[in-house]
Parts: sequence; structure tokens; C-alpha cells
Amino acid sequence: MLMALMLLAAQDPETAIEAERAFNRSTQTEGQWTAFRKYSTPDAVIFTPQPAKAHEVLPKADPKLTVQWWPAESIVSCDGSVAVNTGPWVRPKGVGYFTTVWVRQSDGHYKWVYDGGDELAVPRALPEKPVVRRASCTAPGAVATRIPPAPLKSDSGASADGSLVWSWQVDPQGARIFEVRMWNGKRFETVLRDDVAAAK
Repeated sequence: MLMALMLLAAQDPETAIEAERAFNRSTQTEGQWTAFRKYSTPDAVIFTPQPAKAHEVLPKADPKLTVQWWPAESIVSCDGSVAVNTGPWVRPKGVGYFTTVWVRQSDGHYKWVYDGGDELAVPRALPEKPVVRRASCTAPGAVATRIPPAPLKSDSGASADGSLVWSWQVDPQGARIFEVRMWNGKRFETVLRDDVAAAK
């Protein structure tokens, strides 16, 4: 028993890419909305197009045909406490891209706190292997908090070590901006920005 525990402790922690893939597989085996609830925190946010708590608005019945997606890029804080994945998705009548913010939980596994994206006319390319970008582990400087003007709804978060910061804002019409800034050793640089237009 002791040996088994030692081997388990020696294993590498789950990556956000592995969590994303497990999440996708779960939609096929357990049901789409069942998987969305299983892999998210109780306060996780989705957009309808206004922000809403996923566990309160997701349908109870799972659809017969599910969306499928694949991580193309993973942006990870130095300490691994937060990661942002993005990549293409496909469903029977459309294609698009997703962006998911994952936060490592006390048990070592990731759960998502933000799920966004948009439809596209042409699917994004999927690399042979996901591109992983990790923040510098030098002590990050202070990051300025951006407070959007009213009546925009917004939220933000950061990794435990402060090396990765993400934020979103939504206007009354449903247009949304999502941004990720990563510490590169000298400054915070914007490494991902999603601009989602309001539905017509």
C-alpha cells in the first residue's frame, strides 16, 4: 500500500491538455452537459450571450449529437495553477473555436471556470501537437487591474503565483472580449485575445 502511494505521488501532475481531452471524451461517453458540469467548478461561467453560471443554465438533458473539440494551444502559469486552452471545435452544423480557463484544484486535478468561444466560417488549423506556452518563473511585477466602464459586466482571475492573468468583459448587446496576459520575465504581454461579436 505504501509503495502504491509513493508511486502515485511520484507521477507527474495532470496537465490542462490532458484535462481538456478527458473533458471532450466524457461528452462522448457520459453526455455533453453531464460532462460540462462534471469538469467545471460550481461557479464556472458560460455566456448565453450574457454571463451565467453554467450549473444553473445548462440543460439537464444531454443532446444525442455532441460537440467535439481539441486543444491547439495551452498557456500555462509558471506554477501550473492556472492554464488557458484554446483550439477548434466541430458540431453537426458548424465549426468554431473554444477558450477554456482551467484552475488546478486541491486534489491536483483541473476544473474549468470559464468556457467561451465563437463560431467561424472556416475551422482553425489543428497542429500535430498542442503548443504549450509557459510563463516565466521570475518574480512577476504588479499587473494593473483594468476596470471596464459601466454597464459592462466583467470578471478576472490570476494564477496563485501571479504569472498568468485572464479577464473578460461583456457589453449589453452581448459582445465579449476575453484576454490573457502572461509574465515573460520583463513585463506582462497579451498572449491571447478573443473578440466575440454580438449576435445579429
